Amino acid sequence: MVGAIRVIAKHLAAEIGKTALDDRVLRAMAKVPRHEFVPVEVKPYAYLNRPLPIGFDKTISQPLMVAVMTDLLELEPDDVVLEIGTGLGYQSAVLAELAGKVYSVEIIEELAQRAVQRLKREGYANVEVHVGNGYFGWPEHAPFDKVIVTAAPDLIPPPLINQLKAGGRMVVPGGLPDAQKLVVADKDVNGKVGTKEIMRVLFSLLEGSDQPSARPS
Repeated sequence: MVGAIRVIAKHLAAEIGKTALDDRVLRAMAKVPRHEFVPVEVKPYAYLNRPLPIGFDKTISQPLMVAVMTDLLELEPDDVVLEIGTGLGYQSAVLAELAGKVYSVEIIEELAQRAVQRLKREGYANVEVHVGNGYFGWPEHAPFDKVIVTAAPDLIPPPLINQLKAGGRMVVPGGLPDAQKLVVADKDVNGKVGTKEIMRVLFSLLEGSDQPSARPS
């Protein structure tokens, strides 16, 4: 899987803006057992470079996209990270290998419960998951050094921008369903946010932008 990611990433070098992904990211992905974060019926396909269904009309992202988004975050060992869209916890586990603390928000309670079970079983003690509306982030633990969003809003949710530290970075897919782009948003020390479009992507839509604020689990 990691070998395939390396090859494909080289072909996407112009879009990603670098000739190779960070070895730390690839080592983390090699360490996390992806087959433990997918439903049993798709375990035989766990290491293919493709998204897989995880129930509730949701998918686990293809490994290449996990690698690219994680690489773009430029994680540091002491970073506190907000993840929107836990799914079954695979991206959370990759983040946990590279950052100090991960706070992850999942809108579907059953997925969140399954993610907690999987993360605990694999020994990831530095991840906290709660059930809530990811559009509103997790203000109790803000501000965050990094924010990663694994579902696509039309526009970057203002609460997530507000919860990003000065000097922090967010990676988020955004745009209309037929024209989504992966976006890197950097907040400078004065709080000004600049964005850069990286590549075309296709993600499920971010649920909850019209719902009440998040509730803790």
